[in-house]
Amino acid sequence: MENEHQKDHQTPVPVIPMRDIVIYPQMMAPIFISRKKSLLAIENAILTEKHHVILLAQKDPSIEEPEPQDLYEYGMLVKVVQLLKFPDGSVKALADGLNRVKILNIEKTDDILNANYEVLHETKVENEEVNALLNLTIDKFREYIRKTTKINAESFVSLEEIKDAGKLSDIIATYLSVDLSEKQKVIEILDIYERLEHVSKLLSKEIELLGIEEALQEKVKYRLGKSQKEYLLREKLRAIKEELGGEEGVDEVEELLNRVKSANVPQYVKDNLIKEVNKLGRMSFYTAETSVIRTYVDTVLDLPWENRTEDRLDIEEAKNILDEDHYGLEDPKERILEFLAVKKLSQAPQATIICFVGPPGVGKTSLARSIARSLNRKLSQVSLGGINDESEIRGHRRTYIGSMPGRIIRAVQTAGTKNPVIVLDEIEKMLPSHMGDPTAAMLEVLDPVQNTHFTDHYIDMEFDLSEIFFIATANSVDYLFKPLRDRLEVISLPGYTEEEKVNIARKYLVPRQLKANGIQLEQLEFSDEVIREIINKYTREAGVRELERHIAKACRKAAVEIVKNSEIIIKLELQNLTDYLGAYRYVRAAAEKEPQVGLVHGLAWTEVGGELLEIEASIMPGKGNLNLTGRLGEVMKESAQTGFSYIRSNYDKLGLAADFQEKFDIHIHAPEGATPKEGPSAGIALALAMISAFTKRPVRSDVAMTGEITLRGRVLPIGGLKEKCIAALRNGITNIIIPKMNEKDMVEFPDYLKNQINFKLVENFDEVLEYALLK
Repeated sequence: MENEHQKDHQTPVPVIPMRDIVIYPQMMAPIFISRKKSLLAIENAILTEKHHVILLAQKDPSIEEPEPQDLYEYGMLVKVVQLLKFPDGSVKALADGLNRVKILNIEKTDDILNANYEVLHETKVENEEVNALLNLTIDKFREYIRKTTKINAESFVSLEEIKDAGKLSDIIATYLSVDLSEKQKVIEILDIYERLEHVSKLLSKEIELLGIEEALQEKVKYRLGKSQKEYLLREKLRAIKEELGGEEGVDEVEELLNRVKSANVPQYVKDNLIKEVNKLGRMSFYTAETSVIRTYVDTVLDLPWENRTEDRLDIEEAKNILDEDHYGLEDPKERILEFLAVKKLSQAPQATIICFVGPPGVGKTSLARSIARSLNRKLSQVSLGGINDESEIRGHRRTYIGSMPGRIIRAVQTAGTKNPVIVLDEIEKMLPSHMGDPTAAMLEVLDPVQNTHFTDHYIDMEFDLSEIFFIATANSVDYLFKPLRDRLEVISLPGYTEEEKVNIARKYLVPRQLKANGIQLEQLEFSDEVIREIINKYTREAGVRELERHIAKACRKAAVEIVKNSEIIIKLELQNLTDYLGAYRYVRAAAEKEPQVGLVHGLAWTEVGGELLEIEASIMPGKGNLNLTGRLGEVMKESAQTGFSYIRSNYDKLGLAADFQEKFDIHIHAPEGATPKEGPSAGIALALAMISAFTKRPVRSDVAMTGEITLRGRVLPIGGLKEKCIAALRNGITNIIIPKMNEKDMVEFPDYLKNQINFKLVENFDEVLEYALLK
């Protein structure tokens, strides 16, 4: 026989008193926590590596603030595997039962009960007597299932396969509608035979009680008609409670039922919730399922079925708010105002969804915030990046442990109104998987034909989403599910130029960070030169997010000096900038001043904006091999091969020997090898770099270029032209070669780009050679 107790000398573990539930080893169950001390305890537990807490049942459930003497000596060590916070501050935790424990001592620290404990081990006995009692208990449980309507018959099939008497006792105890004190005894009894005998006696009492219930049903039947089903259920409950010696839980059911009847919800919702509450009334308040039903009813009642805010469709006010919150972005602002004007004239549901597309930090989410403010609507944000389970959108069915509504319904619940603005952040980063396709579920959410009767799996009732103003954001639409892409009205937000960043910093970022750090405007001065230095030496981004972080860092450093000397006035200058921000992070390589052989300035577009891409080519004795380095993607390698084939097929026109490729190898390299590069738009730059290397003719250093090349020398159009032009201008290059077919894109260019850049439009590669290759 094993030793019953084994001492453990761990650090103290937080204790959570429980009023209505007992958990056993190897079982998972949700627990609901609303008391302040218990919330602090579970927060402390989550911060630890093991996430352990001890659940101790209260001797008297009515005590609001139990002391150590009010708790049982024996409890359960559990691991918190999931935590969900509700708007009212309460939490739902999913607890995994680990071991029975005995409390050695409890100390109270900062309103939290912490306990030292020892793990308890079962005393196992394998003999005929135990086996006989095991079979008898299974037979009794089979009879109990036949008489009760609370347990699914399929549950018993799995229980019959369990041959461990201790585990079977624990599982059966969870199904029984007995007092908390009886379930507590199941925890405390370590002898397997004694525990099984105790559970068997409880089963006998429950079977007897079910017989009494049948008699009571006949007893009250003559007083009640068929139209009084609800009252019949109440009478049965009261009769049972009287037999057991009390009516605990009845008041709470009545209160919940009254809350449902008085709620401002559609009638079909009310009818469904009344059924759930009636089901709750037939159960013991000590079973785990009652908590599931209470949570479901509370969640449905918390939804804003009829609550909505009144729209403020004032175009002038919207324009003022957009100008107040954002610098520049004239085209996106105009598109937003057009969208709002159409919404004001038409009362139809939102047919298309705005999708702001642009690099990180250019103001996509803040624009959505401004739209919500101008419309006088609440704002909720749903982050979709990395979601690969459609249940995250449609919700989890209530049959699963820890189930909850989908992110859309939770966003509506958080907003508290039926018509909020909901931002669908990073919509292109949803991924299909074996758990379903979330993009297909999102299509149902955004489709105005379907979203009027959207059904979340958890709520299991239709909810109208048509009044919600959905705004999506994405870094790129290239990876979007095509049907979803067709549903979106794309508004592009390009990266900012250096001048725009300086204005944004001066008008928005610096004042905001000064205020956030408690610094007066006259105590810390940022000059335009300093801001430009921060932009060029500390950031490499299309937006201004990193710029604001560095401004905030300088403010924090300055705050330390101001605290030491309140009279000080700090001027950030180029000479002392490194004292506040540290060493330069980037030294932007300016474009080469002198023409070079084999060096071409290409232009690339990434998710963080446009970039100047230097391409180097060098030849050496060899056998005509083409070597590519610098982390070039497959498409870019194919562009280089296409350019090489063009050179070989036009060797005579380029002044090369017929067998030039047999005597030389050529190596193409794109510097900054740690950065991956991809796309066909560097085709003409790659071809020009190779021709320059073979002919020993230098390339103009004041020219950048972008365009795809074909085997016949045609120059094809590319994307991201605006961002590429901004990158060229940022690097001091004002002459840009672009495909003639991209001329249409220049219509939407801002005036400063048209005025500062000299565009060379080309249709074939001969024009590139004539313009960029020197004699």
